[in-house]
Amino acid sequence: MERVPILKIGDILLVSIQIDMSDQTAVTLQEDLAERIVATGCHGVIIDITALDIVDSFVGRMLSTIASISKVLDAETVVVGMRPAVAITLVELGLSLNGIRTALNVERGMELIAATRDDDPGYDDDPEGVESGTAATSP
Repeated sequence: MERVPILKIGDILLVSIQIDMSDQTAVTLQEDLAERIVATGCHGVIIDITALDIVDSFVGRMLSTIASISKVLDAETVVVGMRPAVAITLVELGLSLNGIRTALNVERGMELIAATRDDDPGYDDDPEGVESGTAATSP
């Protein structure tokens, strides 16, 4: 059985789907990704579907499920690399991909996740009070 690689870039996990998704591959990806989110504490997941020529209802549901699992584990999901034909097909199938944000490419996806963290008052990327290599001092 083939596995989809999951790469860690900073506090983002990058999933690049390069193979046709079977039921078992999708379930394995969901489990692997959930485990990696917990193990790494990453707050963002980017799913790159550039290589997919066809996104059917199964793949659409799989993406929605992954986004839901990630959200429960405190990670924002962004799908990138959607081709125009894929977007049209999803709309024609009536799949709205609730809970999934999209971006044109990986770079924009990373910017979107960073912007989401910046807008979240509950997110503290500097829990020790240390910024840019300098320690915070008390008066």
